[in-house]
Amino acid sequence: MSHQDIAVALDGRVLTITLNRPDRLNAWTHRMESEFRQAVEAGEADQGVRAIVVTGAGRGFCAGADMDILEAGAAGANSDGSDATANASEAAPGIEANYAWRFSYLLRVRKPIFAAINGPIAGIGLCFALYCDLRLMADGARLTTAFARRGLIAEWGSAWVLPRLVGTARALDLLMSARTFVAEEALEMGLLNAVHPADELLDRVLAYATDLAVNASPTSLAIIKQQVYADANRPLAAAEDQAIVLMRESLEREDFAEGVASFVERRPPSFAPYADDPAAAR
Repeated sequence: MSHQDIAVALDGRVLTITLNRPDRLNAWTHRMESEFRQAVEAGEADQGVRAIVVTGAGRGFCAGADMDILEAGAAGANSDGSDATANASEAAPGIEANYAWRFSYLLRVRKPIFAAINGPIAGIGLCFALYCDLRLMADGARLTTAFARRGLIAEWGSAWVLPRLVGTARALDLLMSARTFVAEEALEMGLLNAVHPADELLDRVLAYATDLAVNASPTSLAIIKQQVYADANRPLAAAEDQAIVLMRESLEREDFAEGVASFVERRPPSFAPYADDPAAAR
């Protein structure tokens, strides 16, 4: 599949999606959003892909929405893509509705998604990165929510995600002030998993993703990811009950036997791809 605003590469079991408008600091466009979602969904469907990495071309990750989109919105045109998801809660009732929106669909992708934030990130770029599972950033790179300084509000669930990552007080600071801050502060507050030298960032992220792709059970990764996001909306007792059921199921899978055997035999594991029906992996 050809792309205009992204580039896609597969290295072993890791799919890398690069936002590819370096002359505009990879500013977000409708085409980029469509191509990005298609690439993620293709990676989700490909059993050879076990982890997904997202990064930016050139010196930036994503500078936010392209100015053409902002200017169209200021002129009164509906350019935020909301029509496509306006009825998501009706189409997907219950907890599933949480994963049916513009970026929250990333939470139901069964494979781990890494954001390798190689440079400046702002606005909608930061918003979509919040929905990646792991965020690693180049040292000294800058971030901003930007919304309040453009006369906008916290877009696309960022007011739900951000407090869960950094706490309410810090989330309000970042959203209301829309101040610029750097990777080191973002790491300290829990927004990032790690900060690396800019020239090492992508290699470090790819190594992390490859380690999961090679040494972790795809089925276990998928179920753990599902647990974390689903349990955010459940009482503790319900989460405990579900964990007991899931643990019993995991003990019956071949992956459990393989995980133990590979550890005892001191060799890399050979886990099966994720099964749509986990019973098929038993």
